[in-house]
Amino acid sequence: MYINDVHILYYVVAGALGLFVGSFMNWCNFRLPEEKKVFSKDYFLRKKQGLEPSYTIMIANAILYIVLLYFCKIHNTLYENLNLIKFAILIPMLLSALVIDYRLQIIPNRLNLTIFEIGLLLTFIYGIVNINIAINMLLGMLAGGGIFLLITLLGGLIAGKEAMGLGDVKFMGAIGLFFGFANIIMISVTAFLIGAIISVILLVTKIKKTDEYIPFGPFLVIASLIVLFVPYGFLLNILLKIFTLGMYTG
Repeated sequence: MYINDVHILYYVVAGALGLFVGSFMNWCNFRLPEEKKVFSKDYFLRKKQGLEPSYTIMIANAILYIVLLYFCKIHNTLYENLNLIKFAILIPMLLSALVIDYRLQIIPNRLNLTIFEIGLLLTFIYGIVNINIAINMLLGMLAGGGIFLLITLLGGLIAGKEAMGLGDVKFMGAIGLFFGFANIIMISVTAFLIGAIISVILLVTKIKKTDEYIPFGPFLVIASLIVLFVPYGFLLNILLKIFTLGMYTG
């Protein structure tokens, strides 16, 4: 049985792999903020340390792996499968950034650096075959980091405090290598829109007070996943209608 030209057994394997990787990332979510090694024999003793697996993260990662396989499919050459490979690597790290930033209001430097290092390696691999793709990935890094660095600096000048954490700046620069220029711009716009809507809801419902910090990392992750799975043209059309209050008819 095939689903979108991919045998169903591949989806089973993708789901099982997603569960395993999700379990490991749950371990990383506790180790990274404490700047401890993630590849350690302590991993096998985590239950004795009271670290129960997060089935929510495991199931979410498994579902995302299955959806990723559906969209990317499996091709004959390594180069054709690079999108599948790079996002299979990125997705669990996105979930990790969401969980850690939501819980502790930080995106660990080690996590950002790992994303950046893998992104540079992939940029080099893409560049061997198509230099234009590699250039686009580098532009994505500059745009992602540059936009949020500018916002941080302007926030410091205008409000006297950081409008955006430096972890967010590093994070956007790193994932820009995975998404490229146009997509990282789309992620930025989508994240601000989602952040504005959710922040208003939290303030109106008094879940958050006006002087309480609302981490922006989760919005960036959600926006990244939306841009990853929603066709660019369709998403652009929706955003244009929202920002033009429905006047855009293209």
